[in-house]
Amino acid sequence: MKSGKCSIGLRQTLRLLRKGGARLIIIANNTPPLRKTEIEYYAMLSKTGVHHYNGTNRDLGTACGKYFRVSTLAIEDPG
Repeated sequence: MKSGKCSIGLRQTLRLLRKGGARLIIIANNTPPLRKTEIEYYAMLSKTGVHHYNGTNRDLGTACGKYFRVSTLAIEDPG
């Protein structure tokens, strides 16, 4: 999180996928199925990898070093 560039949230993730700027998408385990399929569809179109995080959105937010829930995370530059 500190050395690379990433975007947090569904809207920013979808925006990056449409532009083709994302390299990897991380989705929390308890993200609603409709949102998961929408992200996976755009990721397939832009040929971006998708990783399903084995934890809740609260766990993903803690892993990112944030004090709020994070359901989706788009990594632009791994650093």
